[in-house]
Amino acid sequence: MGLFNRLFSREKKQEKLDQGLEKTKQGVWEKITRAVAGKSTIDDEVLDNLEEVFITSDVGVDTTLDIIRRIQDRVARDKYVSTSELHNLLAEEVADMLAPVHRDTPELGDFEVPADSKPYVILVVGVNGVGKTTTIGKLAHQYAMAGNKVFLGAADTYRAAAIEQLQTWGERAGVTVICQKMGSDPAAVAFDTINAAKAQGADVVIVDTAGRLHNKVNLMKELEKVSRVMQRVVPEAPQEVLLVLDGSTGQNAYEQARQFASVTKVTDLAVTKLDGTAKGGVVIGISNKLNIPIKYIGLGEKIDDLQIFEPKQFVKSLFKSNG
Repeated sequence: MGLFNRLFSREKKQEKLDQGLEKTKQGVWEKITRAVAGKSTIDDEVLDNLEEVFITSDVGVDTTLDIIRRIQDRVARDKYVSTSELHNLLAEEVADMLAPVHRDTPELGDFEVPADSKPYVILVVGVNGVGKTTTIGKLAHQYAMAGNKVFLGAADTYRAAAIEQLQTWGERAGVTVICQKMGSDPAAVAFDTINAAKAQGADVVIVDTAGRLHNKVNLMKELEKVSRVMQRVVPEAPQEVLLVLDGSTGQNAYEQARQFASVTKVTDLAVTKLDGTAKGGVVIGISNKLNIPIKYIGLGEKIDDLQIFEPKQFVKSLFKSNG
């Protein structure tokens, strides 16, 4: 991709991000405006008001306190900080707070796979209704558009609708879907998928799983079994365990992430449905408190409405004025 195309792509990506976060941005911007009304400097009253802004924006109490401490330290260090500087200051501090959690791989383009990790196996987990299967379809599309040969495994065999939905997304993305009848052993589906993918030289394998968090013991055993049988074919599989969360549920998304992380090793997060909610601030809290990188964010229903999460771009969009 040439320089012009890369710049154009980044501009379009930022524009999509701005649009997707519009509801959250409006809420946060309006609350901050009220918090500093009549003030020229950031004093204790402004900080108290900001604390309320972030808590009511689903950032979470602990993360909110971290942000306030950072702002206090910055004000003390700089001696004088005007309220007109607040949005830029917040963007800088929140981005810095998220940076240690975020993994950046500048040597690879978006949705490229390391040459020594093929097939690259992604095990996708998450409760029903969060947009898990939709996210898999979008991921498959993005990986395929990047030139990868992609296989999908329909290992959520407890719901016929899940299998059918994955087949539909596979057709849209133009990728191969391996499935069995409803009620089949999920581990058997995963094994068949990995086996077929390896035999046919696939680059990426994405395996769907059932989302039955209410029965943690069975879920843990099932995920362990799925991973174990995949490792018979690809010893390092799964290279990625992606937990999908519904951003519109606010702090419930954080609680789901915490519970799933207690059941299985989650390596990355995808936060969906951010375009239809004012609760996008939960992304900040999840990333900060769980120490698990958010890799993708969902900003719509279209097949290309999935973005690599970039903290600096996210907070830039969140705290940017509409003019």
